[in-house]
Amino acid sequence: MTTTLPAIPPETVALWQRVVDIVARLARVPAALIMRTEQPKHTVFVSSRTEGNPYEVGREYEMSESLYCYGVFENDSELVVPDATAEPRWEHNVDLEHAMSFYIGYPLKWPGGQFFGTICVLDRERNEHALLFREGLQAFGGVIESNLRSLVEIAERERLEAALQRSIEELDARVTERTRELEEANTALRVLISNIDQSQREHNKHILREINTLVTPHLSKLVRFVDPKSPGTEYLDLLEASLRSLTSTLSSRIARELEVLTATEAEITQHIMHGKTTKQMGIITLA
Repeated sequence: MTTTLPAIPPETVALWQRVVDIVARLARVPAALIMRTEQPKHTVFVSSRTEGNPYEVGREYEMSESLYCYGVFENDSELVVPDATAEPRWEHNVDLEHAMSFYIGYPLKWPGGQFFGTICVLDRERNEHALLFREGLQAFGGVIESNLRSLVEIAERERLEAALQRSIEELDARVTERTRELEEANTALRVLISNIDQSQREHNKHILREINTLVTPHLSKLVRFVDPKSPGTEYLDLLEASLRSLTSTLSSRIARELEVLTATEAEITQHIMHGKTTKQMGIITLA
């Protein structure tokens, strides 16, 4: 359960007001109270709207042994004072200023066991009818404690819901950040792949150009100097076939790349691949 005790909302205070009004009527006393204790203060939290009730809501008392409610906390249970004027312990009780010498009270606790305060009835003389109503007063105290328990449960649920909402928001933020990082990584990867493809294409073009300008012409000349009946012709044929296969593979790759170019762009690209100079390309294109 939450360690921060919740505030008492107005609707609960209104309910407790009805409770003390009913208690005062049933017990036939001038005053029925719900007192709240927040050390060192002991305060009138709810007071019955009955004739002759001197206790105003908000009135504070310093907690001391002379207070009836102190005896309730001391006993941690019911306290009955039939006639305070007959008991020396209560001779300094401030309630005697109003001649309230008769008292019955029960402790009120939060679910965690902390004292909230007391529920009590007071009169200016011994009240036999109130004495017969003790169990009823205790039952009404149970209603108050049930309300306190509900308030704590509601506060705890709200705390957990708020914590869950924060967790969801943090998770959403992490997912958004991770998505952004992945998108950036994918963009970088696409650029890298594009650069690799471009490098591979340039490499293929370079190899094809080198073969066509540096190898093929010399091989053609070499064939003319070799006796057709010589065993060396077989190796020359094998070399030519291998070069054709290699250049065919490279050309096919390049052809696929040339498909996206215009006819003029493709023609100029092929001349460059075959080692033509700018001047030669100018003559060719003019022709």
